[in-house]
Amino acid sequence: MKIEFFKHNIEQDDIKRATDVLNSIFLTTGQGVSEFENSFASYLKAQHAVGVTSCTAALHLSLLAYGIGRGDEVITTPMSFCATSNSILHAGATPVFVDVERETGNIKAELIEAAITKTTKAIMPVHLYGQMCDMKKIRTIADKYGLIVIEDAAHAIEAERDGVRVGELAETACFSFYATKNITSGEGGAIATNNSEKAELLRKVRLHGIDKSAIDRYTMQYKHWDMPVLGWKYNMDNIHAALLIGQLKKIDGLWKRRDEIWRTYEDKLAWIRDLSILKTIGNSRHARHLFTILVQEDKRDSILHELQNRGIGVAVNYRPIHLLKFYRDNFGYKEGDFPVAEDIGKRTISLPLYPRLDDTEACYVIESLKKVLKN
Repeated sequence: MKIEFFKHNIEQDDIKRATDVLNSIFLTTGQGVSEFENSFASYLKAQHAVGVTSCTAALHLSLLAYGIGRGDEVITTPMSFCATSNSILHAGATPVFVDVERETGNIKAELIEAAITKTTKAIMPVHLYGQMCDMKKIRTIADKYGLIVIEDAAHAIEAERDGVRVGELAETACFSFYATKNITSGEGGAIATNNSEKAELLRKVRLHGIDKSAIDRYTMQYKHWDMPVLGWKYNMDNIHAALLIGQLKKIDGLWKRRDEIWRTYEDKLAWIRDLSILKTIGNSRHARHLFTILVQEDKRDSILHELQNRGIGVAVNYRPIHLLKFYRDNFGYKEGDFPVAEDIGKRTISLPLYPRLDDTEACYVIESLKKVLKN
């Protein structure tokens, strides 16, 4: 049996919507993007959503919008994709890592305060695998020290914890619509914010910093544009937005199916020797983005390869950022700096998890994993 690591949820109605855009005159940022932004903000219960080209762009622009740059420090987690800390470097600031919770892999809020210095300007928590960090604690710390909070919510559109939605306690929340995300346009991202002034600024800086988009310039009487701030080329276009609009309408149904598969995995794998599963915090809604297991460090890669030999797509999410060559070479990080993140990074395997995975395929993954572990 061949089971892909991921299959997207794009259906014929999504393809038709994108085709309609391609058959129209206007392809770049326009009415389609506005429609998606309004729908996305409504789903998140946020005041504004700004469509961009990636979550990396969203994080970068969020930092720039709050004036964070050279000489500043941003506290974040080493247990994430490198894009999180890279965005801080793109802004000219310095990422400062703190270790993570053993039971969830999320940034350990209790360690943040000790990492704050006079040059700390922001905290960038990552809702790893789809589970929210303790945002109430993080917000309390941020308010105590006058810090900005920018959430990396690439995994966590649907998440909630302690009655708090993603973005509710942060200046901005940043999302990804990359090829393997819960809703996808191949590439894409968005920024959610409740600050109207910053939303207006973000719409400028996603498009070079100019004050009029193409739709403003060419679909009505021409008006000259100006460039009041320096920006980047990060604007979402109507084609990508068209692929997302329909998926957003189905997002809770897609989550429900992933939740069913997740619970099947948990039920069948929870008591297997030499395997553990990260904890789902009570009083929360996990976005069910990645289902990861932890196995013995010295056997992880052989297990990974044997699952692949049996036709099962798997991944490692993630090797900790601070041990990647660039960060070791440029910041002097070494083994032992963040031991919990390192332990997870050495032991984790992500299994297939997506709505198109049927029960027979999920059972094959479970039985194959059992056999591999037994051998």
